[in-house]
Amino acid sequence: MRVVRASELRFGQLPGRRSADPFEGREEDVSVRFARLSPGPRAPHRHPHSVEVIYVVEGEGTHWQEGETERVGPGDVVLVPRGAAHATIPAGDEGMLLYCVFPVGTLAGNVEELDEPLSF
Repeated sequence: MRVVRASELRFGQLPGRRSADPFEGREEDVSVRFARLSPGPRAPHRHPHSVEVIYVVEGEGTHWQEGETERVGPGDVVLVPRGAAHATIPAGDEGMLLYCVFPVGTLAGNVEELDEPLSF
């Protein structure tokens, strides 16, 4: 059994967000990420090889997906289809904390960053 404590999470910088994989390096059929989003515009990205399930832990904002938007907040769950361009943008001056699940063992080669910043 492997339990990862919150104090053990190591957040690395990605465009517009900081991300931590609590089970990095393990070969499983699922990967998870905690993403800390800073206020302000973000460029969307896509996952060409898997869906993504996003759970909003903290904060409120707008989830953008392929041109459609929806307000999201704590407890909301978002399903992102494989290959869909998407981004979650925090509202106001507060950031957001997201818990993201992917049905693949690693995100290496499964993230394509896009160039057009979004803000709401």
